[in-house]
Amino acid sequence: MSEIKSKYEIFKQKAHIIIYGTNTVAGRLFDLILLGLILLSVVLVMLETVKGFDAKYHAYLVFFEWVITVFFTLEYILRIITIKKPINYVLSFYGIIDLIAILPMYLSFFITGTSVFAVIRALRLLRLFKILNHPQFNNQSTHLKESLIASRGKILIFMYFMLISTIIIGSVMYVVEGEASGFTSIPMGIYWAIVTLTTVGYGDISPVTPLGQFLASFVMIMGYGIIAVPTGIVSAEFAKNKPTVKESETKVCQNCGSHEHYVNAKFCQDCGHEL
Repeated sequence: MSEIKSKYEIFKQKAHIIIYGTNTVAGRLFDLILLGLILLSVVLVMLETVKGFDAKYHAYLVFFEWVITVFFTLEYILRIITIKKPINYVLSFYGIIDLIAILPMYLSFFITGTSVFAVIRALRLLRLFKILNHPQFNNQSTHLKESLIASRGKILIFMYFMLISTIIIGSVMYVVEGEASGFTSIPMGIYWAIVTLTTVGYGDISPVTPLGQFLASFVMIMGYGIIAVPTGIVSAEFAKNKPTVKESETKVCQNCGSHEHYVNAKFCQDCGHEL
């Protein structure tokens, strides 16, 4: 009995290194295969929506989707049983994404058409950030995240200003143009203002009066300037907040499977377990 238990423990340890150890050859190979299957799964789901292709190869598409689903299911189970506290993984961001990725195909037994939602497996491509675990990449991604957080107040104020602006512009255009030009309501005017400010310009609604065209020209010019504002805010924070950490090292926490820790880290940054 003890021999069987020891073999099981050895299996769990080896599986943990392969699944969570992105700094090992086997771990990187596993992650690359995983990403390849994720991409293939997304392509298969997209091809299934092409009626001509699906009518001809439907059986093959379903077969390969189930093969990939079974692989993802086994991977999900292994991720749970190879760590000391499975609940940490199950409730983590990646754990929830991994679960959502395998549910659609099983739900298709009970609800028709849910298999198409397997396209959300594309979210699993976020694991690419775990594979590209290079010190410079980690530092730059952390720097960008900190810059976005530092900019959130200014961006929220900017978005509030834009919301008020579109309401005012839409209301004015409704009064100036009226229903004859397609501005049948203030919400329709706000829709036109958003489309114009973002320089999309669908052309389904357009002003015809001289005053309306003058206002539209002003809104279009203002739109070009507005596009640059969020970029400028984040860029300023990015330039101001230079990264202070020069080195990082990948260490795998045996407790929760977290990968990224500083070179001198002694405890896991997610669960506090000793590294």
